[in-house]
Amino acid sequence: MNFIKRAFFSMKTRIGRTALQLIIFTIVSVLILSGFTIQSAANKASEMAKEQLGGTVTLTVDREKQMKRQQSEQNNSNASEKTRPSFQSTPISLANAESLAKLDHVASYNYYSSTQALAKDFDPVKSEGDSSTDTDESGALSNEMPQMSVEGSNRQMTQADLSISGVLDSKTATDFSGGTSVLKSGRALTSHDTGKKVVLVEQTLADQNDWQVGDKISVVSSDEETAVELEIVGIYKTSDSGSDMASNFSFLNPYNKMYVPYEVANTLKGSDYKNTVDSAVYTMDDASNIASFEKQAKKIDSVDWDTFKLDANDTLYQQMIGPINNVASFSKNVVYIVTIAGALILALLIMMQVRERKYEMGVLLAIGESRMKLVLQFFTEILMVAVMSFMLAGLSSHYVAQIAGNQLLSQQNEAAQTTSANGQNENGGPGGSNGQAGPRDRMQNGISSLTQNTEEIKKLDIQVTLADMLKMGGIGVGIAFISVLLPAMTILRMNPKTILTKQE
Repeated sequence: MNFIKRAFFSMKTRIGRTALQLIIFTIVSVLILSGFTIQSAANKASEMAKEQLGGTVTLTVDREKQMKRQQSEQNNSNASEKTRPSFQSTPISLANAESLAKLDHVASYNYYSSTQALAKDFDPVKSEGDSSTDTDESGALSNEMPQMSVEGSNRQMTQADLSISGVLDSKTATDFSGGTSVLKSGRALTSHDTGKKVVLVEQTLADQNDWQVGDKISVVSSDEETAVELEIVGIYKTSDSGSDMASNFSFLNPYNKMYVPYEVANTLKGSDYKNTVDSAVYTMDDASNIASFEKQAKKIDSVDWDTFKLDANDTLYQQMIGPINNVASFSKNVVYIVTIAGALILALLIMMQVRERKYEMGVLLAIGESRMKLVLQFFTEILMVAVMSFMLAGLSSHYVAQIAGNQLLSQQNEAAQTTSANGQNENGGPGGSNGQAGPRDRMQNGISSLTQNTEEIKKLDIQVTLADMLKMGGIGVGIAFISVLLPAMTILRMNPKTILTKQE
């Protein structure tokens, strides 16, 4: 009789044993296929995260090098000439910023130039403890705050009541991209507004002064030497509550923050800042290309890398894909473990069958059946079970993977949030260890705000693909082969005369 027919009748006769093999193989196949589909979904989600977020690289002044250089100069100078290190504002040449924007992998970029200003023909939103914008009996603004002089110049700086944020594109500015600020009416600022005198104002400030899109306002530089008339092209709403210092200084009040083209901010800062920016932020087409971009940028000799630095920030990308990568890694380990365990369990099961069927094997060998056909009979039996289990796995693994994948991702997201919260607590919370928000704290708060407003990947799009089915099938056939390999060694050593004699 053909060994394939014998395999079929053997499975039919031993229906209980066949059902047990089918259950075990189906469980193994479902887990393997679920692992592959979860990995595929995680990879797809990771690619989407790369496209949505990318990473950012900021060209800015290297303050650490600046302070070290000043300290070195002090140590080399005479003791009588030593002075304390001072904060120096070093603007970035616009030409240098634009040269980096032309490099590969730059999906978009933004320029920032910030300053403070005075309201000329309107009232800012006054902070509770700020007396710098009180009006006298004639209705004119009186300035009770002391004036500050700028070292090395005769300019007198008056306490400002407005924060001016110069940008190239307001949509990609940190507050707007993070959702802290939302445009309510009008339009955003774009690169086409470069050279124009336009402004975005906060809704609370606009309501207080009865402004609408199209109205014109005037602001004055802090040294009261430069006045600029601006046209309101948009009104936005901020959810920023401001720092504790905002209650004492109006220019720190988030309602008094205005967005203008960076050239307008430079005009208010003075002629020394023409064709410069404070910092330039470059968004990569893929966060994994940050290193490549930095390598290319360092080859641009026109940039003084002893003064400036590239600060890579892929925090959002890492926070978003961290849980996804953990899920993918877990599912990959599941595939390995299930494959090994499944092969061992089925091999032991078939070995037990071989012992029970020694007499059958002895008779077949005695009547001239080859040992190889006996091995092929066992392989055919397990392969038939495997094919049926593949069909059942294809129908059920989608639901299993969807539930398991989302549950794992939810647990990883919670773990990531807990880790982030513990990290903030160890640093003294948003206010720092001394209760005041420093530059590092403000940066962390900004990242936290962006993370909260970035849509968290909470579900995986599980789809059973043909590629996943083929990979599962290949592993399944491999398991079937391995599970028969050990019993085959027993069959090949069989002596039919010895088997039948012992049986008698």
